[in-house]
This record gives sequence, C-alpha cells and structure tokens, in this order.
Amino acid sequence: MSKPAPFHTNGQEFWTDERCFITELVNHAACPDISLALGRVEPGVTTQLHAIGVEEIYTIQIGTGLLEVDGATVALKAQDSVRIAMGQAQRITNTGDQDLTFFLTCRPRFTPDMYQNLEDET
Repeated sequence: MSKPAPFHTNGQEFWTDERCFITELVNHAACPDISLALGRVEPGVTTQLHAIGVEEIYTIQIGTGLLEVDGATVALKAQDSVRIAMGQAQRITNTGDQDLTFFLTCRPRFTPDMYQNLEDET
C-alpha cells in the first residue's frame, strides 16, 4: 500500500494586488480537484474587478460585504455562501467596520495563471 503524497501550505497570510490578504489553507498539485483559502478585506476596501478560470464559492466567516458578480450585487453576512461560476467578473466590498473574512473554495484548484485582472481592460 502506498502512502499519500505529503503536502502542506505554510499558513502565512500575504497581501495581493487584488487589494486583499490571502492565507492558503489547501492548494497543492497533489490535490488538483480543490483549493481552499481564507481571504481578508479591510473596512471600506473593494477588491480588484477580476475573473478566474475556476468555479469559486465564497463563504463569509466574519463581517459584511457587498459582492458584485457580472454587474449584479448581493449583500453578504457571516455564514452566507455564494457560488461564482468560472469566468464571471467579480469583486467584493467590505461594508462593515471590521475586517471581512471569508473562505474561498475553488474547483478545480486555483493557480495564479487563472487570474484575470479586469480593471486593466477598462
């Protein structure tokens, strides 16, 4: 019986040009079907308008936000979850007075080459 391939992330939060902080929780080539990260957006900040080449699910952990997907908006609060289809234009604004934190589940696994900055195209 063979052992599963070991993999891990370092759990360190990092800043992105998307105007938010990301902590990779699960994202490795040995597990190509899914990735999981924790996003953090500071109060009053709107993330970069972008699209990615995978399906994404936002699950709000703490705070409130206004999510825009292909021009339509939806208010979100803790425990809300929303699916964003592959390639849809998206961004989220922290509408609260505390950090907005949310889980980002991607299927299949997210890799940086899948990210498209839509603000550069306007």
